[in-house]
Amino acid sequence: MTDPDQQQRLKQLEAKIAAAKQAQAPKPRVDEHYSQASLAWRMVIELCAGLGIGFGIGYTLDWFFGTLPVFMVLFVMLGLAAGVKTMLRSAQEIQEKKMAETVEEDKGP
Repeated sequence: MTDPDQQQRLKQLEAKIAAAKQAQAPKPRVDEHYSQASLAWRMVIELCAGLGIGFGIGYTLDWFFGTLPVFMVLFVMLGLAAGVKTMLRSAQEIQEKKMAETVEEDKGP
């Protein structure tokens, strides 16, 4: 019915169409709600861990030296500062990751 040259061109055209459809196909949806919630919980845990560790160290030193509220207050404040610093570092890491994803999406095929 058709000559071999036309059949070959038809196959090439079909391959190009399939490649274009695959490139334009929507990516699998990742539910952003859960990923954002897990990042938020990570930050809350980092803050609470800093406070808990500071409280533990301060209370132990106060118990050891017999100076009940002094070291506890000092180390709780230091734990808070460490927790906030860790949270900021995590937020910066997440922001850099999002920026890298945005740059890669902008480049495209």
